[in-house]
Amino acid sequence: MAEHNTAPAPDRAANTHRHRRHSVSRRRLRACHECDLLVALPPLKPGEKAECPRCGHTLVRRHANPAERSLALSLATLFTLGLSVAFPFISFDISGIGNRIELTETAFTLIGLHQPLVALCVLLTVIVLPAIYLSSVAWLCLGVLLRRPLPRSRQIARTLRHVTPWMMADVFVIGTLVSLIKVMGMAHIGLGLSFWTLCAYALLLLLTTQSIDNDWLWFSLDREPMAPEGSRTGITATEQGLTGCHTCGLVNRQPESGKGRCLRCDEPLHPYRGVNNQATLALLAASLIMYLPANLYPIMITTSLGTTQPSTIMGGVLLFIQHGDWPIAFIIFTASVVVPVSKMLALLWLCHVVRQRRKPLDRLTRIRLYRVTEFIGRWSMVDVFVVAILVALIRSGSLMSIEPGPGALAFAAVVVLTMLAAMLFDPRAIWAGASPEPYSGRPSAAAHSASKESDYV
Repeated sequence: MAEHNTAPAPDRAANTHRHRRHSVSRRRLRACHECDLLVALPPLKPGEKAECPRCGHTLVRRHANPAERSLALSLATLFTLGLSVAFPFISFDISGIGNRIELTETAFTLIGLHQPLVALCVLLTVIVLPAIYLSSVAWLCLGVLLRRPLPRSRQIARTLRHVTPWMMADVFVIGTLVSLIKVMGMAHIGLGLSFWTLCAYALLLLLTTQSIDNDWLWFSLDREPMAPEGSRTGITATEQGLTGCHTCGLVNRQPESGKGRCLRCDEPLHPYRGVNNQATLALLAASLIMYLPANLYPIMITTSLGTTQPSTIMGGVLLFIQHGDWPIAFIIFTASVVVPVSKMLALLWLCHVVRQRRKPLDRLTRIRLYRVTEFIGRWSMVDVFVVAILVALIRSGSLMSIEPGPGALAFAAVVVLTMLAAMLFDPRAIWAGASPEPYSGRPSAAAHSASKESDYV
C-alpha cells in the first residue's frame, strides 16, 4: 500500500462506497489475483507499494530507476554465473586420492549414471532457466532505456512470470553447504573460485527478481489500454464479467468461449469459473504416489572400501544424528519430510474447505496458508541437489564413490508435482461468496484516484 495514505477509516469507507456506485477512471484498474477484488492503483513513489485492501496481496511494488537497476543487476548476475561455470567448483582429497569438479558436472555426471531426468532438473533450475531469465531482463531493460523496445520484447516479457518459480540457485547453495558438511569429516575439501561466485550469483539473482516492477515494465513496453467500460472498483471482477491478466495485469472482458487472450500481452486469460480443483487434486495424488518410492527406495548408494551401503532419506537423517550433526539433520528432515508432507496436506485441506459452506478459519488465515505452501515447495529440492553434488564429487572407484538411487528421481518428481499443484490451485476460490468489504484494516487502494502516465516517467 502507499505509505502516504492516512485517510481516516470513515473517509476510506465512504470512498469505497462511492466507487461501488459510480464508475471510476478506467485507466490503472487491477483485479487482485488472489481474491478477485477490482481496485484502482494509486500514484506511487519509489519504495512504495500498493496492496489489495481485502486480502493484502501486493499488487504493485515501485522502485527507483527500475530500468537501470534491473539492467545492472542482471548483467552482474550473468557475469557471476559465467564465472561459476568456468572455474573449478569443489575438490576433495582422501589418502592421496581425490577429485575436482566444475559446476556443470553436478548435472552431466548424473547423465552418465542413467539419471537424465534428475540431471535435467539440476541443469535447468540452477543454470539454464536463470540464464534465460537474466538475458530476458537485460534485453527488456535495454530497450526501455533506448526508448525503443527491442524485437520480441512482449513475447520475452511473458516468459518472466513462468520462469521465476523454477530458478533455484539459492536452494542449490544450501545443498552445497549440506554436501560439504557431510564430506568434511572424511576428506579434505577445497573450495574453488566457482563456489564463491556461486554464492554471489544466488544472492544477485534474488535481488534481480525482487527488482522487477512488472507493472512498470509492461507500461513501458505497451501503454495500458482502458479497462472495459462500466468497470467499478470495490466489487469483484467476476461479478462484472471481467478478469485480470496474470501476466501484465490488464483488466479484460471475460471471454464467452472461456479461451480468450489478453488484449495487451496476448497471454491466455484465466477467468474465475467457480471452484474447480480437479487438476490440483490429480497432481497431489500423483505426488503422493511418488512420495512412497522416494522414501522406500535409496536416494543414493555409497561404496566405501568395497562395501556398498544404500541410504534412504530417513537413513541419511539418522546418520547425521549419529554423527552429532543435528543442524544438518534438521535441515534435511525439514526439506525432505516436513515440507512436502505439510504442503500436500495443506493443499488437500484447502481443496476441501473451498467447497464447504461452513468454513473453518477465516479467509485471511487460509490465504496466508496458501502463500506459505506456494513459497516453501521449492526448498524440498535440497536433497536432490545434495545427491547431484556428492555423486559428481565422490568418484574414487571401490575406495569411495556415490551413485544416485532410484529414490532421487521419485523425490524430484514429488517436488515438481507439488509445485505444479500449488500453481494450479486458484486462491480466488477461498474468497468465493465473501463480502467485498476490506478484511485487513489496510487503506484501500481503490480509494486513490487513478494514476497518470506521468507517474512512470
